[in-house]
Amino acid sequence: MAKLLLLRHLKSQWNKENRFAGWTDIPLSKEGIESAPETAKNLADFKIDKVYTSPLTRNKQTVSLILTELNKEELPVVIDKALDERNYGKLQGLNKDEAKKQFGSKQVHLWRRSWNEAPPEGESLKDVYQRTTPFFKKYIESDLKEGKNILVVASHNSLRAIVKYIEKISDRDIINLEIPYAGLLKYEFNDKLKTYEHQY
Repeated sequence: MAKLLLLRHLKSQWNKENRFAGWTDIPLSKEGIESAPETAKNLADFKIDKVYTSPLTRNKQTVSLILTELNKEELPVVIDKALDERNYGKLQGLNKDEAKKQFGSKQVHLWRRSWNEAPPEGESLKDVYQRTTPFFKKYIESDLKEGKNILVVASHNSLRAIVKYIEKISDRDIINLEIPYAGLLKYEFNDKLKTYEHQY
């Protein structure tokens, strides 16, 4: 059984400041860096053959810290923009509470979690899905078919898009999916890529 591990990056500086990051390249916060050993413990029992992540610093830093903790710095790491966070457009850099005051809590929630509503000049989850899923199918599914165990370290909405694809979550229900900072999802697949089990 091939294993797929999906890990949301550790807490970034703008996560700490409650600001929309999106494509803005923000490093991890001190708290995020300090949480790496505990997060790595959740991966210690898994044989990992390959890692995928995005070019955003918060994702690459998370990979580096986790692999160092696991003494697996030699693992191959593939970096691709397909796994970047959604572009939050004009919301990028804004404090989330201030955005709620300006646009209304309901509208901000739809921009952040719904399927096809995009923030001004930004991406909807549907947009993220349309760039993330083809990459996942072409590269990560190919590795899984070969029986490789894969770790994907990425941002919230690129991971939500992948989970939607794997679990066949409806466009309506995807609004309910949240993955916490350093949240880990584990899947097992048979050779036909049928999901065997998953856990959050």
